[in-house]
Amino acid sequence: QVQLVESGGGLVQAGVSLRLSCAASGRSVSRYAMGWFRQAPGKEREFVAAISTSGSMTDYGDSVKGRFTISRDNAKNTVYLQMSDLKPEDTAVYYCAADGRFGRVKVIPDYWGQGTQVTVSS
Repeated sequence: QVQLVESGGGLVQAGVSLRLSCAASGRSVSRYAMGWFRQAPGKEREFVAAISTSGSMTDYGDSVKGRFTISRDNAKNTVYLQMSDLKPEDTAVYYCAADGRFGRVKVIPDYWGQGTQVTVSS
């Protein structure tokens, strides 16, 4: 199994950038495709981004394409979400996720972190 811990969230103003980190422990993160999801108050959890084990494949939700970038450093057992041009509608709890398959990590990953709050003020 793998344990995931997110960090980097906070309160920011619209238009700035923020980078979230997801540190993995237990099994090596290199074994897993990784993803980010978010959930805003009163809304369903939404897919944000995913990256394959090697980093050669990435995918993004429509609402963040062109603004967010997912990356990974397998040597550091860490996955990142670089968020740019943040908008108030990006306000949510952001969750890191892991799964053995790239296709599954975008839909129903096996492992989840506890989440980190991102609040974007206008």
